[in-house]
Amino acid sequence: MTSIGGTRLGQCILRIGTLTLGSRHCCYKQSPDIPALMVAPNVHLIPYRQLSVVAGRKKIKPSPIDLQDFSHAIKIAKSSRHLRRFITDTDLTKTVLKCLQPWDQRAAGPIILECNPGPGIFTKTLLDAGARVVALESNTDFIPSLQVLQNNLDGKLKVVHCDFFKLDPLGEGSMQPPAMYSSTLFDLLGISEAQWTADVPFQVFGIFSQRNESKILWKHIYNIYERRSIYRYGRIELNVFISEKQYMKLTSQPGDMRNYQALSALYQAAYDIHLLHMEPWSSFLTPSRFKGPAIPKSVVVPNDHLCLVRMTPKRNLFTDCLTAANGNSFIAMVKQCLGKRRAKLIDRLKNLHTVWQASESICMNCRL
Repeated sequence: MTSIGGTRLGQCILRIGTLTLGSRHCCYKQSPDIPALMVAPNVHLIPYRQLSVVAGRKKIKPSPIDLQDFSHAIKIAKSSRHLRRFITDTDLTKTVLKCLQPWDQRAAGPIILECNPGPGIFTKTLLDAGARVVALESNTDFIPSLQVLQNNLDGKLKVVHCDFFKLDPLGEGSMQPPAMYSSTLFDLLGISEAQWTADVPFQVFGIFSQRNESKILWKHIYNIYERRSIYRYGRIELNVFISEKQYMKLTSQPGDMRNYQALSALYQAAYDIHLLHMEPWSSFLTPSRFKGPAIPKSVVVPNDHLCLVRMTPKRNLFTDCLTAANGNSFIAMVKQCLGKRRAKLIDRLKNLHTVWQASESICMNCRL
């Protein structure tokens, strides 16, 4: 039996009993200087004031997007010191909007957390389509232009200095925006924890950084299986641009010895994954200091596009066997089984059993 059957065996092993490994935790202090926000009425709420539900129902006639209105923000994007992708093409904004729609135009528009909107061109497109947007921007240079947009839109937009991809970082010490606790952010949004089987409370839209794309994907795996960070608040839907290379890895099937990895198995078990759109790298604005699209090299698999992927957490992910308490153990087991894809599964499980026994022995000695 080869290691590609490891994930199927994983659920069976969890039936034997709960195995617990050390979980990752945060030890940061949160800065309080963030304004309160408001969210959709069908989400479990605490009192809120700022982001208007009524504004989502108002028929505000959209005005055509004039890139001249965003010229200063686009100039900032071009001179950015960090490698980021920005949506500044109006045709691309329309394409992405069609992928995220439809939603009920008669009701309040959906809540969308937009990660690092930059100049705010796609933000304006979402707002014109009736969505209510929380813009989480990490670069303070973009905040003033986003706030101008916020002031003209009657409560449909709220701007927060926050980096979504740095929520709940590991380590110790004080923490200031753009890093923050997800609990602080969602308290300010007015969102409380929800049942896992409830409907999707809101959507997240963003573009993954190519330099730490794999780290972000792994961070979400640990968070979802342990129901930590954003997943304490329900089945948060991700609509994100990732590289074509990573998309192929996430969706590869058992038997693909080159691409099928532990990350593939864990994502397919946790999410419903749908490809919404593929867009060439050249369609995105890249800071001029990087001299072109700065496409990451890939010899083995094609990597000519960014892929807009919808990842919806599965309603039936957690069962009597797989819970948030043993999710970390499940991840460890899958990584162990698929670490050497040509190794015999029985040998990998023996090694894993030895690790668990050592871990339990250490815990017993600590108690004594």
